[in-house]
Amino acid sequence: MKVVTITDKEFRKMIMAASNRLNNNAEFINSLNVFPVPDGDTGTNMSLSFASGAQYVKESTSTKIGELSSALAKGLLMGARGNSGVILSQVFRGFSKSTAKKQTLSAQDLADAISSGVETAYKAVMKPTEGTILTVARKAAEAARARVKNSDDCIQVLSDTYEAAKKALAQTPEQLPVLKEVGVVDSGGQGLTFVYEAFFDALSGNESVEADKYQPSVQEMDEMVNAEHHKSVQSKLNTADIKYGYCTEIMVRLGDGRLVDSKFDYDKFREHLAEIGDSLLVIADDEVVKVHVHTEHPGAVLSFGQKFGSLVKVKVDNMRLQHETILEKDDQQQEQAEEEIPEVDTGDYGIISISSGAGLAKMFKSLGVTEILDGGQTMNPSTEDIVAAIKKTHKEKVLVLPNNKNIFMAAQQAAEVSDASVGVVKTRSISQGLTAMLSFDASSDLTDNVEMMTEDLDTVISGEVTQAIRDTTLDGQQINKDDYMGIVDGDISVTGKDLYQTTLSMVKTMLEDDSEIITIIIGEDGDQAEAQKVKEAVLADNDELEIEIHEGDQPLYPYLISVE
Repeated sequence: MKVVTITDKEFRKMIMAASNRLNNNAEFINSLNVFPVPDGDTGTNMSLSFASGAQYVKESTSTKIGELSSALAKGLLMGARGNSGVILSQVFRGFSKSTAKKQTLSAQDLADAISSGVETAYKAVMKPTEGTILTVARKAAEAARARVKNSDDCIQVLSDTYEAAKKALAQTPEQLPVLKEVGVVDSGGQGLTFVYEAFFDALSGNESVEADKYQPSVQEMDEMVNAEHHKSVQSKLNTADIKYGYCTEIMVRLGDGRLVDSKFDYDKFREHLAEIGDSLLVIADDEVVKVHVHTEHPGAVLSFGQKFGSLVKVKVDNMRLQHETILEKDDQQQEQAEEEIPEVDTGDYGIISISSGAGLAKMFKSLGVTEILDGGQTMNPSTEDIVAAIKKTHKEKVLVLPNNKNIFMAAQQAAEVSDASVGVVKTRSISQGLTAMLSFDASSDLTDNVEMMTEDLDTVISGEVTQAIRDTTLDGQQINKDDYMGIVDGDISVTGKDLYQTTLSMVKTMLEDDSEIITIIIGEDGDQAEAQKVKEAVLADNDELEIEIHEGDQPLYPYLISVE
């Protein structure tokens, strides 16, 4: 089979195939996160970003490649989440520029567009790092240019593009020592490789591959199931509206057991479970199958699994009871958030803080923040989300506090496409965001405010405590699943089995000779009495320190701590 011209029909198929491929493999890409934290979301960000672009293409009625690629770029731009999503949007922004006047694409046009995407993506990153998605994109583009010198076949160009991306991806651990230590490839590069693979499959008519997922290892299967399991039920629902009330997980050792009477067929197995539940995740290799499903009949899932092998893991949670607890906590947080907060005069400014948790929202608003955009560690808001928040301020001058370095690029993109004058203060943590607000001056101009609010950020030492979601070795430390980790300014400084001891140890590593103020922010999984115990232990060593404790209600991180 040979394709010398890509029409709108083929292009649409390529885009939809790539969107499906990223969606199908989002959790696997997430599992490549170097840090074993419960918020590795590269796959989610890339999948949602590309889905936005695919939707724009779907809604376009044009038959011109140039207009369709422009729609893709626009959708990716507005839907971009996280740095990986923004870089992906830049790849296809460059692709769009190259194809702007094209009705169809030749092999040369395709190679030129892929190369243009690389140039645009590199320009968008201030300090490009090799061993990342950028390297994969560059090597893939080099292969496309080389192939088009002696072939006019678009399929051959995409084949070489994908193979080069795959080869470059395999080399990323040799370029970034941290990837090699943990034993993973670059997650963003993996996402882009899936995109090019899907392009090739769609154009070559390889329909059967379209439904295939990457075959993960046993450890990766654990991480994918855990990621699915930890997705919380939306608190906006009524408990009575939960159709399937039991979160059920099983692991089956295939072909082993007294009740085995059926040969395992992935598609039929999954199809049956889809009929009795939702939120279904089925992951299998030659020896085991792992299942996560929400159902009303957990017993039926267990019995069905035994038809194919022995049950080696079973877990059932009553989600209605869990949901009632969530609703009770939400009510308490809402009451807390609605407590009267003294109004702060911000003059002509709107100020947006990105954070999650009613307590944090209250803290930021007490300092003058006018809009809270829900997000952060667990869900990076898109460019479009940030643009909407900017509009909501109804101000001509707006300051944005990302409070997370993975939101910087989306915030900057939002600033560029917004009608208002927008300044992004590059706060890397909640602690830095709170500190930045102390330097805000309503009488100063936008540029001066960004400068003043950025000036003191490095005087703040930011720490966060969370739990590891998998076993790993990082920076020479052996970290076990469910261990508590104290992360200081992006580096894991301490680990331990006990939350209190880990938190206290982390605080002690953060202290310097000139430290004066410690702020402890308690998350959903933290405890006021435990925070007080940490305070007392620190003061026992140095009673000249000033220690404040606040309720933040942030998810996944029991304690956020700053030292100034």
